[in-house]
Amino acid sequence: MTQIPNSGALSGIRVIEVGSFIAGPYCGQLLADLGADVVKIEPPQSGDVMRQWGAVQLDGKSLWWPVIARNKRSLTLDLRTGKGQEIARALLGEADILVENFRPGTLEKWGLGPDDLWTTNPGLIVARVSGFGQTGPYSRDVGFGAIAEAMAGLRALAGFPDRPPPRAGLSIGDSLAGVFAALGTVAALEARRRTGKGQVVDVGITDAVLAVQESVLSEYSATGSLRQRTGTRLPGIAPSNLYPTGDGQWVIIGGNGDAIFKRLSEAMGKPELAADPRYATHRARGAHQEELDDLVAAWTQTLPLAELLAILKRAAVPAGPLNDAAGIVQDPHFRARGAVVEVESEEYGRLTMQGVTPRLSETPGAVQWAGPSLGCHTHEVLSERLGLSPEDIAQLQADGVI
Repeated sequence: MTQIPNSGALSGIRVIEVGSFIAGPYCGQLLADLGADVVKIEPPQSGDVMRQWGAVQLDGKSLWWPVIARNKRSLTLDLRTGKGQEIARALLGEADILVENFRPGTLEKWGLGPDDLWTTNPGLIVARVSGFGQTGPYSRDVGFGAIAEAMAGLRALAGFPDRPPPRAGLSIGDSLAGVFAALGTVAALEARRRTGKGQVVDVGITDAVLAVQESVLSEYSATGSLRQRTGTRLPGIAPSNLYPTGDGQWVIIGGNGDAIFKRLSEAMGKPELAADPRYATHRARGAHQEELDDLVAAWTQTLPLAELLAILKRAAVPAGPLNDAAGIVQDPHFRARGAVVEVESEEYGRLTMQGVTPRLSETPGAVQWAGPSLGCHTHEVLSERLGLSPEDIAQLQADGVI
């Protein structure tokens, strides 16, 4: 069935995505969510490895694939063959963007590097995502998100100081790289509008993790101080933590501003805390963080979560539940904003997944379809883009190129 890209802000922008795993395809997902026509090239027979990834599966099928490949068209093509490279070159000759996350040098080996492609399509934007970027002494090394998170300092800050640093439970480094690649690609589109020229968007996963390190490096540079793992607390910011509830759940409260802490104290039935010299100012609360957390926890564990949240909402104190997937899909706020959506799929049935971010008021993106079956758009794309006949396509299939 022919599937038409949505009418979002990037409608009319043609993207070719090659590569696999997470970072590059997540960039492609974001562009597709905002309306770009993303054609994903996959190896025949095997497809993208994301078709198999995920700890929880449905009848042996990945439940990650329908999210990361949503709104994309699947074209099978063996890029390791001369004919496959020729077809890719033709497709890229009329594309706006190439998104790739092979190890640096791979595209050049196939004659598909930026310099090769710019000879026929000088406006092509090439978004390149890799473990360590296209330059530098590590650039040709194999790199995954977990390695980048460790090397760029994120893992050193996660968890409790007396235990080995854990992973976040999500592929944060890869996703950050995908976000920065999408941002760079949109910036490059704007630059091309002015100059007519394409360019390379070079994102290392290590770069992306470093970019969100706040003041960690400047703190070390100026004072020699190394930020440490602090568990659920943010040092010197209090009260701002997870607190137990009376019904065995957790609530997170951000009561660290002076005015907010005053309202929290009143909600707790202890208005005198806001005038106590130990807690009256931001710095004083930070200095007495542990005892203040104990006071808040002693109050929260006397009440069930729903009652706590109602009290804190009335007091205008920032607070929220510690949601898992079940809590998220049941939360009316996420539904109302379209942050959680339902998608119909022939392969998976009705699936719940996250919606499109960011939300644009005039040209919003949309989830039009879940990740497609392998190669289901091959005939469509080759006939539409390259004018190949059914006979031509059948021969390519017989030769194992598609």
